Amino acid sequence: MVITAGVIRNEHSHRNRGGAPAPLPARVLAILPERPGDLAAGLLDFAQRGVNLIVIDGGDGTIREVLSLLPEAYGGRLPRLALAPNGKTHALALDIGTPLGTSVEANLAAAEAGKPTKFRACLEVLRRGHPVPERRGFLFGVGAFVRATELAQKHHGLGLFDNAAIAVTLGVAAVRSLAGRGPGSWRNGEPGRLSISDQPQQDWFLVLASTLKRLPLGLKPFGEPRDGLKVLSAGAPPRRLIRALPPILTGRASDWLANAGYSRDDVAEFELMIDGDFVLDGEIFRGGDLVIRQGPQFEFVVP
Repeated sequence: MVITAGVIRNEHSHRNRGGAPAPLPARVLAILPERPGDLAAGLLDFAQRGVNLIVIDGGDGTIREVLSLLPEAYGGRLPRLALAPNGKTHALALDIGTPLGTSVEANLAAAEAGKPTKFRACLEVLRRGHPVPERRGFLFGVGAFVRATELAQKHHGLGLFDNAAIAVTLGVAAVRSLAGRGPGSWRNGEPGRLSISDQPQQDWFLVLASTLKRLPLGLKPFGEPRDGLKVLSAGAPPRRLIRALPPILTGRASDWLANAGYSRDDVAEFELMIDGDFVLDGEIFRGGDLVIRQGPQFEFVVP
């Protein structure tokens, strides 16, 4: 197969700031989106020019923005993808095995050499009544996950990234979730309606969903690694949280967890009506009447 390659570089990604990109071969097209609409226009141009390998130079947020537009831009057969992890977080790169620091050139060389690829399905977030997904990504959450993300963003400002930021965030999140029972407590959760619950209308301490197989720090909130859309949910206030945290984080199965209100589910899609915000791949968005479903599968070149 003749490889026609394109690169999408986020100049504002953490490791790209202040550095000039290495010169690319003349046959490689590049998008450096700056204005609204640049990325969509660039992807349409890639599709029209027959680009069949796109290297995404950025972090999880850049990947989310690309995937949110890519299927509609291409309309049919999707191109292969590759990652140059240069953002603040790299959950997808960790999952598929792309090392931090992998260059655009290394990805192009791997594609030319015909190295084995990996497949991952994304998840899609739709607003009820809208047929086209609003966003595509890999890690979705509400409730305590939103508050933990707000903490993580503060830790980024302190110079903590990747596993360091995750470790600090989890530690603080655990303390905040265990302490306090008054107004504003994390334990109070967010009122909402979840279609996969026996009690769909209630307060939710946490709803977490992902199509990733491996998460940072070896965390296994959905149980043992596997393909598909997986959901962890917990009503509010969370019961026996101190005892529940170890088996939840390490993926151990415990019969009493379900009786205590912690549920792990494998689904094709689920509905969630929530007034509070949600997080998708590290960024906070407005909630509402949502449908979260498993999306298309993407093929990734891994050097």
